[in-house]
Amino acid sequence: MTTTTSHASQEAPSPLALVPFVSVGNMMRILNAVGIEAFIEGLAQVIEEDFRRWPLFDKTPRVASHSREGVIELMPASDGVAYGFKYVNGHPKNTRTGRQTVTAFGVLAEVETGYPVLLSEMTILTALRTAAMSALAARYLAPADARSMAVIGNGAQSEFQALAFRKLLGVNSLRLYDIDPAASRRCARNLAGFGFDITVCASAEEAVEGVAIITTVTADKQRATILTDNMVASGQHINAVGGDCPGKTELHRDILLRSSIFVEYTPQTRIEGEIQQLEADHPVTELWQVIAGDAPGRRSALETTLFDSVGFAVEDFSALRYLRGLLKDLPYCEMLDLLADPDDPRDLFGMVLRAGAAS
Repeated sequence: MTTTTSHASQEAPSPLALVPFVSVGNMMRILNAVGIEAFIEGLAQVIEEDFRRWPLFDKTPRVASHSREGVIELMPASDGVAYGFKYVNGHPKNTRTGRQTVTAFGVLAEVETGYPVLLSEMTILTALRTAAMSALAARYLAPADARSMAVIGNGAQSEFQALAFRKLLGVNSLRLYDIDPAASRRCARNLAGFGFDITVCASAEEAVEGVAIITTVTADKQRATILTDNMVASGQHINAVGGDCPGKTELHRDILLRSSIFVEYTPQTRIEGEIQQLEADHPVTELWQVIAGDAPGRRSALETTLFDSVGFAVEDFSALRYLRGLLKDLPYCEMLDLLADPDDPRDLFGMVLRAGAAS
């Protein structure tokens, strides 16, 4: 659309009224044009850049509305130049009616005017950014020669996690377990063409034996014990993704007590992460400090490290920023007539009247 007429004329909207929108269909076109692993690698690089400038961000724990069925959240962040937020839900029972457990969309806006510059689906993008964040953290926390990973919970996130760890760390051996064997078989089929050595396991205990990295990414909204202390060996890295709201955890408390714990944003993780099981002053390290060189990551081969990942708004900001950059070279977006643009900015009502007369 190149016309410059305003809404008041009832013709094509002006450029000020239009906002780029990435639909689910266009997100898939972008992902396939770039390549899934290349997309994750590029996104991880942008997240790393933003974590290095972490103190510049205006940050807050997500605004959450909890119910018996699940949670609906808003996740805002700003670096002073751009502002981003994500709407996201988490409803584990949704799969019973053919719906996704997690759906999301997001907005990126310029701080100077408050005008949005991007609206995007974020169901797929959240899966990508969660995987990118997990693998980025593991580059600083996992054993240096880590090439094997157990994935416990083989739902919608599992394949993205596997590809992220393959691209960023070279993981090529996967051991899969889910309480639903069909989920593990589906995950194995989806990853069959990516060069992994895949073993579908009959128990979580079997899955974690001998691997360098353990990823837990289960969906039930309850306090669960996916890993017990005897299942975790010294030197393993745990990527705990599934515990992400109050009352929902995956790890036995004893694992936390002997692990070096790394988090995204402490005030949020104290409420939602695995560390909700611990005292409020239990020591943790924020990952941005490690990335910025202000704190050590893994310090020894025998250290058990834990990334207590709940997902934080800065990562979604990074994802939207990365996506907007890709759109400079890829034509996969629509222009939505989203913003009112009257001839006189002070005459919004008159624009409505004139539109009625024109129709």
